Amino acid sequence: MTPPKSLLGLLLIAGFLLSFARSHQNLTAYEVLESYNFPKGILPKGVKDYVFNEDGSFVAYLDGSCKFGIEAGYTLNYGSKITGVLKYGSLKNLQGVSVRVLFVWLGIWEVSRGDEQLDFYVGPVSASFPLSNFYVCPRCGCGLDCDDDDD
Repeated sequence: MTPPKSLLGLLLIAGFLLSFARSHQNLTAYEVLESYNFPKGILPKGVKDYVFNEDGSFVAYLDGSCKFGIEAGYTLNYGSKITGVLKYGSLKNLQGVSVRVLFVWLGIWEVSRGDEQLDFYVGPVSASFPLSNFYVCPRCGCGLDCDDDDD
């Protein structure tokens, strides 16, 4: 007796999803970002572990919180746990990443990839930065201005 075609289709889909999930297990968090059209430098160095689910939801873990200055006088803070949903060209529902604007810390809740820029959304406000600013991963404490840079 041959199995119904719908069962075969279901088994094929399940096999594909399983192989997709396994293929991401061998990648670093930075490589997963790059496979979704993001530069690796939107995460600081030092991601010690991550979980990436089939629906695009993820959790990335750092050894501790990570703070550093970037251009235009902004300071970024990454918590020890960063969560969100990663789709091709978009990061949404971010938690654990904030920026200091003047004297106030605001959560960055979305990042979108444009042609040659990244758009960061903080509440109703957004700021765009050239993609080239994110080719290198910043380091906690000194960002991209580290004296002993090993890149």
